Amino acid sequence: MTGFGASAATAGVVLPGASQSAGATVGGATGSVAFHGEHQAGIATPAQEHLQFAALDMVSHSRADLRDLLRRWSSAAALMAVGKLVGPVETGSKPAGDTGEALGLRPASLTMTFGFGPSLFGNGDRFGLAAQRPAPLVDLPSFRADALQRSISGGDLGVQVCANDPQVAFHAVHELMRLAQPVARPRWLLAGFGRTGNSRNQPIPRNLMGFFDGTANIKVEDTTVLRNSVWAAGPVSPAWMHGGSYLVARRIEIALGQWDQTAVVRQERTIGRSKVAGAVLADLPLHAHILLSSPGANNGAKLLRRGYSYLDGIDRASGTPAAGVLFICYQRDPRRQFIPIQHQLAARDSLNQFISHVGSAIFACPPGATAGGYVGEGLLG
Repeated sequence: MTGFGASAATAGVVLPGASQSAGATVGGATGSVAFHGEHQAGIATPAQEHLQFAALDMVSHSRADLRDLLRRWSSAAALMAVGKLVGPVETGSKPAGDTGEALGLRPASLTMTFGFGPSLFGNGDRFGLAAQRPAPLVDLPSFRADALQRSISGGDLGVQVCANDPQVAFHAVHELMRLAQPVARPRWLLAGFGRTGNSRNQPIPRNLMGFFDGTANIKVEDTTVLRNSVWAAGPVSPAWMHGGSYLVARRIEIALGQWDQTAVVRQERTIGRSKVAGAVLADLPLHAHILLSSPGANNGAKLLRRGYSYLDGIDRASGTPAAGVLFICYQRDPRRQFIPIQHQLAARDSLNQFISHVGSAIFACPPGATAGGYVGEGLLG
């Protein structure tokens, strides 16, 4: 499982062919995922192989500009999700309407998921939204041993792009960032690979520490757990968030040099599983990661994880890859799920000696858009 930051379990999703919810994949890895639907695609969708995650800050303080941006994004996302261009490529002396790097490529199960950060509702109430801030959209507290960098944390808007082709994913985030100009500017961007397993129809992958990741993750086919643990509902969340979910993203560096020099038996006791077979250890240590992150150790709290590994050059001190995981999870209420789980992990998890939390963000992801509408319409009207 090895999630590096929260619950070993998570929640289920839309079954293929369900017409009411975005997330149903047509044609497997190279097919398309519906953008419109009851829920945003990319939450309860079988995890794709590649990620681009961007956070942006609004430059404009105009509510109309924010509304227009979300309309442009939703319109473009609906086109890109089925492999269409967002505008003409050959425009002569004018800038192209589509950057063109996805020409000839299939949709590759592309999904684009949009979220609103706490700062969108604060900072002087720029958009008149303070009264509509959902109670679960809290500013995340400080956790023990956090080493957060402001430049790679937070954001007014969050954009999660997932696809089974890295160039399709890049094209989508590139277009969305381009369409945001000049009303919003990028705050941070991270590319990921090596998805966390979240479907019974996918093989369980290994993470960059060499252990299986997603073994105990809630599978997207488990719609009951999805309903109870992931989708926002009243009375905790306001009506405009019903059917949405709360996203927490944590950039977690792995001290690979130190990990590589650690005896395998100690690695196994740190995680709580055998490295090759993935079996839970018979004598599971009290501070093992999989024990402390499990629902049984957290009053039954579960998360839907969609984490990805990342590479960020070389760690000059150790001469090993500077790598880690962008831990992404979705839930109904972070105050009762991610936050208490992470407090326990930060205090007791044996894995802490090998990892460092350097980036952090939280976003309220509204429900899906209807055809002709846009994500966030229930909030902005």
